[in-house]
Amino acid sequence: MRPFRQVDVFSAEPLLGNPVAVVHDAEGLTDEQMAAVARWTNLSETTFVLPPTSPDADYRLRIFTPGRELPFAGHPTLGSAHAWLEAGGTPRGDDVVQECGVGLVTVRRGARLAFAAPPLLRSGPVDDADVDRVAAALRLDRAALLDTAWIDNGPGWTGVLLADADAVLALEPDWTAFGDLKIGVAGPHTNGGAADVEVRAFCPQYGVPEDPVTGSLNAGLGQWLAGDRLPASYVAAQGTVLGRAGRVHVGLEGSQVWVGGHTLSTVTGTIAL
Repeated sequence: MRPFRQVDVFSAEPLLGNPVAVVHDAEGLTDEQMAAVARWTNLSETTFVLPPTSPDADYRLRIFTPGRELPFAGHPTLGSAHAWLEAGGTPRGDDVVQECGVGLVTVRRGARLAFAAPPLLRSGPVDDADVDRVAAALRLDRAALLDTAWIDNGPGWTGVLLADADAVLALEPDWTAFGDLKIGVAGPHTNGGAADVEVRAFCPQYGVPEDPVTGSLNAGLGQWLAGDRLPASYVAAQGTVLGRAGRVHVGLEGSQVWVGGHTLSTVTGTIAL
């Protein structure tokens, strides 16, 4: 029996964010066992907390979707830090330092947990052939894509900017056209309100056609758009069409993007493995 939590991330109210399953004290589990748990929970991600191998880290995290392991993901980072702290974890310094596939990730404590967006593994323009594939997958004319960019910090995101939030909310993707694409779409809200931009994340290859609220995507979008096409600090809404009310707080401080949100444990117990 191992301690287990399910944490709702990017919402201050239960059941409106994106849940992550967290298995504590995961040392000794095999890759196959971890993958099996992730398939069983069938959440966007399931994480496993392990002793760090870096002397600068507080813990090591492995992150699995129902389909594969990821080197980094955002809402699992915040949810796992929340779970680790709630279970009695004590960071070495003021911040929590997580070790994962992309290296060390700092999680800042405060009114909300926030992680420092890791460097992009791939950035820059998307070639014409891939833009055509993206447009086809989104069932859009290419002219509707105001801009595109690689914003890959591990999961493989391609970023797309549309004219407004209504265009984002109206999307009805063609899942058969995705292939290996992982597409994140953003469009500004033009009438004010609780959020500045609407975001959706499409990643069928991971076993989750649309992710409810996505930290890694919002980190990449912030690195691409904050202080340019979007304000230096803004709030993104995500999960609207899925009946969620995710709110992601993105802020550019100097050259560093921070991505934060509320976290709340909704299930606490043990898991038999």
